[in-house]
Amino acid sequence: MPYISFEGKEITELLAQAVSNVSKTAKKKTSKREGEETENPTDYVEPETPLGEKKQLSVKWQTYNPSAVEKSWYAWWEKSNFFTADPNISKPAFVMVLPPPNVTGALHIGHALTASIEDTISRWRRMSGYNTLWIPGMDHAGIATQVVVEKKIMRERNQTRHDIGRESFISEVWNWKNECGGTILKQLRRLGASLDWSRECFTMDEKRSKAVTEAFVRLGNEGLIYRAPRMVHWDCVLRTAISDIEVEYADIKEKTFLNVPGYEEPVEFGVLTSFAYPLEGGLGEIVVATTRIETMLGDTAIAIHPEDKRYSHLHGKFAIHPFNERKLPIVCDEILVDMNFGTGAVKITPAHDPNDFEVGQRHKLEFISIFTDDGKINRNAGAYFEGMPRFKARVAVTEALKEKGLYRGAKDNEMHLGICSRSNC
Repeated sequence: MPYISFEGKEITELLAQAVSNVSKTAKKKTSKREGEETENPTDYVEPETPLGEKKQLSVKWQTYNPSAVEKSWYAWWEKSNFFTADPNISKPAFVMVLPPPNVTGALHIGHALTASIEDTISRWRRMSGYNTLWIPGMDHAGIATQVVVEKKIMRERNQTRHDIGRESFISEVWNWKNECGGTILKQLRRLGASLDWSRECFTMDEKRSKAVTEAFVRLGNEGLIYRAPRMVHWDCVLRTAISDIEVEYADIKEKTFLNVPGYEEPVEFGVLTSFAYPLEGGLGEIVVATTRIETMLGDTAIAIHPEDKRYSHLHGKFAIHPFNERKLPIVCDEILVDMNFGTGAVKITPAHDPNDFEVGQRHKLEFISIFTDDGKINRNAGAYFEGMPRFKARVAVTEALKEKGLYRGAKDNEMHLGICSRSNC
């Protein structure tokens, strides 16, 4: 490769000339762009298309503008019934339901992804000659919507759903649906979803509600479903049963104070309290422990292990409840009781613990519920405690046991505490 030699002055002049050329080229490009914008000021102006009419394409854009490109098309598609399935034609049918978005808010990116995929499938099926039906709709979302509407009513009127009654509350849910649902439907149209809007559904509308009732009646008549007492997650703020998925768990390592809705002072958790039940016939006492001392008001038995020699003399005997004189049978249950844990004796509250519920069924024990729907102590617990909020009753029961000389102490205890994700209760 040949080498070319330049003097220092020549190099400087060449570099200066190169820089000048680059600068001139850049100015020309800038000037050209500015000239184009000046010459064509309607680049991004959409020509007026009457609503529902086919889009006018008289203007060519210099660059892609999605808002301008997409405008007016959907209204024309919808008016022309391009997405409406015809029940009277003989083409093969393809039917798909849009997973109904919750009416609690607006669509998010996940909804957009699902709608885009299903829209692609629907359009391909139409192009392939199918009589395609893609059904739109919204879901009332159950407790999620209930919570949102309840907060709205409380904020605007300072009332609960119980104050206004069932019918008025349902009316408020419909108002909320119409308000938020409009946003969702507008978003689906903005996405270009080729849905058959003539068949729009809402999971709480009359037709769907009748279908749900009909389904339950049929299943009941066929013996495929039944009603029976079962343990549920009950929310004392919402006053309704909640699903497992609505429950979040907090791991507590030791005594901890937490804020609970409806209580001015923090509530103590992570404590194992021991107390004694006096035995019938002057046989002494039997000590049990619990993290929920207030539930002892609903105890109906005490369980021991059949092979635990410490309690072999108590088989078939009874303890006496200190607050209501109820006789509590001492039952042998090797499934529940670990004789090497604690005192080897377990208090049984069949109505308020899932494990105790099963013990109650195995031994045909009495089920005594001691709580009202809003988390207060009911009359089954006795006149002294009736009407107390649950966690205030916890303190009151502890003090009452101390007065009777039956309190045996408390210690830190790890807990897996369930908390409702909706109400924090």
